[in-house]
Amino acid sequence: MKGLFTIVLLLGWASAGSAQIVTGLATYWSDSFREWIIYTDDENEEGELRLRWADSGNWKEWDFRLGEISGQIRQKWPNDPNAWELWADNETVAARTVFPNDFREWRITWRGKQLTFKSKYGNILEEWGLRNSTDGEFNVFTRFEGDPREWTVADELDDAYPFGVRLMMAFLATFHATPKN
Repeated sequence: MKGLFTIVLLLGWASAGSAQIVTGLATYWSDSFREWIIYTDDENEEGELRLRWADSGNWKEWDFRLGEISGQIRQKWPNDPNAWELWADNETVAARTVFPNDFREWRITWRGKQLTFKSKYGNILEEWGLRNSTDGEFNVFTRFEGDPREWTVADELDDAYPFGVRLMMAFLATFHATPKN
């Protein structure tokens, strides 16, 4: 009986440590891209992503919360949109454009691991995904063509990657494909 209890306890810890699966994002208001709802694989748990200085027109800093996880996404340097950082749960996820000022392809780094995330089509930013990943698939696309208010996330990325890596990719796709109003 003690052995069975230990196995159940270990399985519980393993599942508690697995990554939160993001399934989509949608604007909170139909006429603004400053507040977003984060949907997950747990239909009872939604999060939020909000522009930190909503009234200032400063699109460089964002705050998010999902259950017990909260953090910030911001441009690494105030005048350089080529680099972003996400902080959550004592972890940092970095994103940098692969080519300067080409916001269609990003290198995501976390704990020495690296992913390349890019727009599927050069001139249409409604569909994004991982390029040449051996750690699984991660795709982000608009739910309805031509409507950047709702996004679907197809997440088959290895569980080793935390929520922050997943949110960074979803953020980059939605941020670069939506108007700044």
